[in-house]
Amino acid sequence: MLPSPYALLMTPRRCVRAVRTIHAPTSAIFNLLADPRQHASFDGSGSLQEVKDGPDRLALGSTFAMSMKIGVPYFTRNVVVDFVENRSIAWHHFTRCVWRYDLEEVPGGTVVTESFTYDNAAGLLVMLMGFPGRNRQSMEKTLERIEKLVTSSP
Repeated sequence: MLPSPYALLMTPRRCVRAVRTIHAPTSAIFNLLADPRQHASFDGSGSLQEVKDGPDRLALGSTFAMSMKIGVPYFTRNVVVDFVENRSIAWHHFTRCVWRYDLEEVPGGTVVTESFTYDNAAGLLVMLMGFPGRNRQSMEKTLERIEKLVTSSP
């Protein structure tokens, strides 16, 4: 039996994920993720335009703003809420929905998991706007772009 739509909305952990094994060291991938100036280069959604302000390298508690465009231009200010060197990095903006990357070193490379968690009050709006499905597709493109960036020759 499928859950009712109401039960679906009340699940305790609404999260979209994409996973890819990238044949590169965790440090190369983490360094890319920790540099907000590079985020637009690997964004698979096409909505990130450029870093508006922020540090050269993120750390726990860092804030950074990104110029965005989904139909109309706007910007988001993000706060880094998790930062474990070469393991994980996560941030959220005003909705408190969390973008997260987890890295796991494996023989010959790194398993990269990108996730978007929207299990807060803004989650209903996220669902109604259809972002979970679009986010999964964008995440797959993002991981592909990250792979190209960290495995291509300079």
